[in-house]
Parts: sequence; C-alpha cells; structure tokens
Amino acid sequence: MAHPDHRSLGRRLRMFTTEDLCGTGLPLWLPAGATIRAELEQYVVELERRNGYQHVYTPQLAKRELYDQSGHWEHFHGDMYPPMQIGREQFVLRPMNCPHHILVFRSERRHIRDLPWRLAELGTMFRNERSGVVGGLSRVRQMTLNDGHVFCTPDQLESETVRILTMVHEAYRALRIPAPGYRLSLPDDDPKFVRNDDMWRRSEAALRSTLDGMALPYEEARGEAAFYGPKIDLQVHDPQGREETLSTVQVDFHLPARFQLAAFDGDRRVQPVMVHRSIVSTMERMVAHLLEVHDGALPVWLSPCQIRILPVVDAAIDYSFEVQARCRAAGLRADVDHRDSTLGARVRDARRDRVPFIAVVGSREVDGSTVAVRLREDRRLDVVRIDEFVALALRAAQTREG
Repeated sequence: MAHPDHRSLGRRLRMFTTEDLCGTGLPLWLPAGATIRAELEQYVVELERRNGYQHVYTPQLAKRELYDQSGHWEHFHGDMYPPMQIGREQFVLRPMNCPHHILVFRSERRHIRDLPWRLAELGTMFRNERSGVVGGLSRVRQMTLNDGHVFCTPDQLESETVRILTMVHEAYRALRIPAPGYRLSLPDDDPKFVRNDDMWRRSEAALRSTLDGMALPYEEARGEAAFYGPKIDLQVHDPQGREETLSTVQVDFHLPARFQLAAFDGDRRVQPVMVHRSIVSTMERMVAHLLEVHDGALPVWLSPCQIRILPVVDAAIDYSFEVQARCRAAGLRADVDHRDSTLGARVRDARRDRVPFIAVVGSREVDGSTVAVRLREDRRLDVVRIDEFVALALRAAQTREG
C-alpha cells in the first residue's frame, strides 16, 4: 500500500506549485494551501497570546555584523546566503530570528519583574539548501517559523519549559498529530559547540529536570544540540516511518552574554536566560506533515473547503448559492459544484478533494429549506434544516473536534 506523499497530495488538492522561474525550493502557495496556512497561523498566535506572548515583526535581513556578534556567521555561514553589498555595508538574509528578538529585548531597560518576557513571531528565514535536498514543502529555501523566545531568570527556566511543552501538547491534540517522542539533544566534542562547561551543565540539568518532572520518557542524542545550548526535540514519524523534529525547546546562556542582556532591580543587574522554542515548526514543514498524516483529510477547522453543495436539478442551483451564502455568513468555507455531471461523480470528486461536509440539494430540499448531508467518511446524516446544518458544521470547525 502506497504511503501518502505531501508532494502528490499537494498537486492533486491544488495546495502549492513550483515554477522554474521562481526557483528550486521556493514553492508558490495556492489558495487552498494558503487557507490551511492562515488557519494554522491564526491558531498558534491565539495559543501564544493565551500563554502570555507578545508578537512582533522584525526585518528579514540585517547587517552581517549582527550575525558575527551572535555567532551564526561563524557556525552557520555555509547554510546562509552570501552577503549583499549595499554601499559600504553588507546585508544578509536571516537564517534565524533570534538575533532580531534579542535586539527587541534590549530596545529598552527591563526590570527583573518583567521576566519572564515572552516574545513570538511568524518569522520568515532563508537557508541556502543544496538543490538535491529540497523538495515539496518539507525542505525549502524560504520558510516561515512559528518562532518564540522567552527571556527569564534561571529560577524560572523549568516552569517556562513546562509551559512550552504543555502548549505543544495542546497544539498536537488540535492538529490530531500522534504523541511525539522526546530527545534530549546534547553536545559532543565537535569544536562547533561553544566551550563553556558550566553553561552546558546548568542547561542540561534544567532540561532533564523538566522531562523527569513531567514523567516524559526520552532518549539522548550526542552531537544534536544547538551550537549554543542543549535542547528538547519533539520527534514525530510520518506515514513512511521517517523521523523528523517538528517542535523544539532550546536553553541558551550564551547569546544573552554575547549581547550583554540584562534586567535590573535597582542597581542589581541580572543576565537573563534565553529559551528558544517553536510550537508547530515552520508553516511549510507542518503543512507537509499534516497532509501526509491525514492523507489530505484535514480536521474540519483546517480544511480549505469545509462544505461542498451539490444541486441535483437545475431548479436547485439558486437555492445552492443561498445555502453557500448562509454558510459563508457564519464564517464557514463553502463552494457549489453545479457542473453538468452525475451526482455520483460529483460526490466522488468532493471526497477525492477531502471535503468534510457534502450538502446535496434537490427539489424536496428547496421546498423544505433543508439539505441532505453526507460526510467524507461515506456516511449520511439525516436531512436537516439549513440553520441546523450550519450550526453543526460551525461547531465542528470552532471546537476543532474533527
């Protein structure tokens, strides 16, 4: 049995496309894919706001000096695009959002009572991936990361890590993603890792304590840490059995020291710890994973088209558009398929397109202001009044139940 592949699903469901004139690893989001992405972005922003995050927008490029100071140019320049010479200055497309968030933090004097200070952004980044490894949405050269950084005291580190992992668990339930595995990613003897034994010891102890306190089983992976600190990686498997990291929590004492970050209590100066985290990965990688995990049959709240209305007779076409208008007024995504084709063919097409609700209308439904409802799982519901059907579909979308 063939496993779902997001590239073939994406083409068939008209989610995204690629064009030579645009370039390898730079997919174009089509309306259906853009709808999924917009819903995912809205969901995660709401989740972050409930958890005390503030959102910002920061530039997608900066002077090379910013990445010299952060250490990214030294450790990461092979994956970055070459600098652009503009006048006497060199600018670089950013490979990470964290240096910009550091600049936001230090843009004003912070009091110790401001901590933990939680910052988030759907930040676009660029990686100079080799042509042979890019493909579909899972490996691209421009990506938008659900990025976030927490600036906190060492005493707050474990509680903030617990909060982040709890957010990830909530998001995975809403997305109907199977529970992940946990990997404690640690350094090895590679010189790419910052040499500061005390920093690594403190960071590792905090992450181990969090995992143990939450009773989460984990494995260790030497050599998989970030160059500045250890991390908890949440590992998932796609339908083909391949493992990948979707979410991560990274502890960082290094960058706050390099940028001399501080919070104050009178004359007392405290250097914060920086926690890097992503709840739902990049929009590209998460949409690719969702398409494969659900074989394109996304939860109702994410489905590009939630309702397809099929008129059986010509006399029901105008009524079909009235039903569509009622659905759209309630905030549901609905379309009408009134092609000159058999009902069976149009139902099959709707199921092929993974539409959750199929509303069939004929003369009887026009007369009774009702719809005959079918589900994409090949189940039929009772004939219901329009307002009842809209309420049913809206409940499924808003509560993220299906």
